[in-house]
Amino acid sequence: MSWIGKLLGGIFGYMTFGTWGFLLGVYIGHKFDTGRAQNPFDPERQQKIKKVFFKSTFAIMGHIAKADGQVSKEEVQMAQRVMAQMDLSEQMKRDAIAEFNRGKSSGFNLDVELDAFKQGCQYQKNLIRIFIEVQLQGAFADGVLDDVEDKILRHICSRVGIPAFVYEQLKTMLGASQRGGSHQQRGATPQEAYAILGVDESATDKDVKKAYRRLISQHHPDKLVSKGLPDEMMTIAKEKTQQITEAYDTIRAARK
Repeated sequence: MSWIGKLLGGIFGYMTFGTWGFLLGVYIGHKFDTGRAQNPFDPERQQKIKKVFFKSTFAIMGHIAKADGQVSKEEVQMAQRVMAQMDLSEQMKRDAIAEFNRGKSSGFNLDVELDAFKQGCQYQKNLIRIFIEVQLQGAFADGVLDDVEDKILRHICSRVGIPAFVYEQLKTMLGASQRGGSHQQRGATPQEAYAILGVDESATDKDVKKAYRRLISQHHPDKLVSKGLPDEMMTIAKEKTQQITEAYDTIRAARK
């Protein structure tokens, strides 16, 4: 009920100060209603965010996979890996596959999907960042981010409010974790570790630590879930924090 604040504010203002009090009360009540509607910790709002995040994640993953003309085996496997990471129920797997196929269809409207996604998550910048990271993971699944995929991802970032320099940082970070195989299997090189943290090799210890803490804060699983990240994506968020921590440890070891 987005009008309750205006109603109560108007009544209280009128009883206290008359006509001018009524107008002031309605104005204050409107501000209250607006803030309440935008409260990211409202349970109902969290459920809406989770729903739109889930749908858009797989739909847009399917759209990007089809962008270069055909969906590769690696891209399908990547989508399946995300589903496995999320430990989805059989019904949710079917829902995810349906969304992936919806994104692949010729009638899929990317901008409409992005606008709905942004509206649902506009107060949660870290959620949008995670969303972009998942899309980049999918795009890198076949070992290369081609020009068509890169163009679409740039458009996606622009549409949802991710600055170009942030996209470049994320692309470097995700690319570093993909080169030469999964870094969880072989460990990141120092050069890749710097890219993952988004710092130059010449950065001071203080700057490296600052970048590490910022990324950990942005990817903290509990924080993200409390803001609307689907519970099923907790594993993905945990993998991100593990990747960031391992990169930081690699840099520290290399500097000893």
